Amino acid sequence: MRDCFEARDPLRPVIPNPKPEMPPQSTPPRTPPRLPRPAHPYTPDPYLPHSGDARYSVTRYALDLDYTPRSNRLVGVATLSVRIVEATSAIRVDLIGLQVGKVRVNGNVHKQVVQRDRSVHVRFAAPLDAGDTLELAIEYAGRPGPTRSRWGLIGWEELENGALVASQPSGAPTWFPCNDRVDDRATYHVRVTCDREFFVDVTGVPGAVSTRGGKRTWTFTSDVPTATYLLAAHVGAYAEFPLGRARLITPPAQAARVQEAFAPVEQMLTVFERWFGAYPQDALSIVVCEEALEIPLEAQGMATFGVNHCAPSEQRLIAHELAHQWFGNSVGIARWQDIWLNEGFACYAEWIWSEASGGPSIAELAELHHMRLAALPQDLCLADPGPADMFDDRVYKRGALVLEALRRRLGAVLFEMLLQSWAEAQRHALVTTADFRAHAEALSPASLGDVWRDWLDGTALPELPPRV
Repeated sequence: MRDCFEARDPLRPVIPNPKPEMPPQSTPPRTPPRLPRPAHPYTPDPYLPHSGDARYSVTRYALDLDYTPRSNRLVGVATLSVRIVEATSAIRVDLIGLQVGKVRVNGNVHKQVVQRDRSVHVRFAAPLDAGDTLELAIEYAGRPGPTRSRWGLIGWEELENGALVASQPSGAPTWFPCNDRVDDRATYHVRVTCDREFFVDVTGVPGAVSTRGGKRTWTFTSDVPTATYLLAAHVGAYAEFPLGRARLITPPAQAARVQEAFAPVEQMLTVFERWFGAYPQDALSIVVCEEALEIPLEAQGMATFGVNHCAPSEQRLIAHELAHQWFGNSVGIARWQDIWLNEGFACYAEWIWSEASGGPSIAELAELHHMRLAALPQDLCLADPGPADMFDDRVYKRGALVLEALRRRLGAVLFEMLLQSWAEAQRHALVTTADFRAHAEALSPASLGDVWRDWLDGTALPELPPRV
């Protein structure tokens, strides 16, 4: 990522740099014990049983997109590098609301293709064996829009002056054909052509930007393993401004206000690197829309906020989304039922930042939220909350309280080693709750069985251990 500390007007837009530098490490990481990364089979996810196909995985996506904001028209070619996981004579690709044109397999037009409401089925004359590879190129077009889900509208959202993508957990197929599974992470190369007056930002490291006639083409590359729901895109009347080692993307008219509100980002990164190890992504974009958004949105190496999140009271949400770069985006869950490993850790990071920045301490915030949870229904099992409750605030806060219970059991020094060794040992890996239990048990001098039984597997809210 480019050096943003050179002398210049802080409100002057940054000219896109085709070769951004890597973000510096602000603190040298400690060297805690490293545990082996677990391997997880590709099995159907019961929380989203109709998303994705367990018979194959995608190692790389190449997306070549042409978008016209004024008509919300998207034309694209998605090229998927596919590896067959189990023997099959057909695969299903997720795609919602867009019309498929030609499909090619290994460069040849493929005729055995059937499109349904939410998927594209590609059949093969001869069965494919586990380990086989192929290149699948899908042409498609249409007017993208969000899809309805039990969690509301998700996916591509047309704005008054552009568009954004909010894909968690199953909205990625609203803008590109994909194997939409939380455990199928790939690398990406994305090329977006748009009207030249619009600014484009996509997950990944920005590359060359070229202009031809009334169009401008932007390129982005992500070489870290990324789940489909964490690939994001923004199109709008934006410009780029300096924000420490991050790229701040926002409309110029609100740049001064946004820079002031998001000034703590660099310090947050420094604090989190002390706790969790070096920043794990190859880029960091902070996108602040001119619209108000109900909640911020995390993506790989990116976080999106509405202009309403510039208020001082919203600072905890900035910390939350930054923490997801470690927990959720680097350390990724292998199944949706373990979402507390994303949200509980990010919520706990809010408390870390509060204490580090002179606000209420971790212990104080834990006790406050424990009191609030005690007044809510006691019918949620954190280790398996069910799809209807996977984004319930009780998952977030109870998940954070598990960590505070561990801190009070292990002591501050060993607990900090636990968090950092977990983030570093599982860097860009897939994990489950069982993996975290094993990791913590390996570091703990005594069994933690009662912690797991009471906090993760039970539904009644346990008491917090005494402060240490």
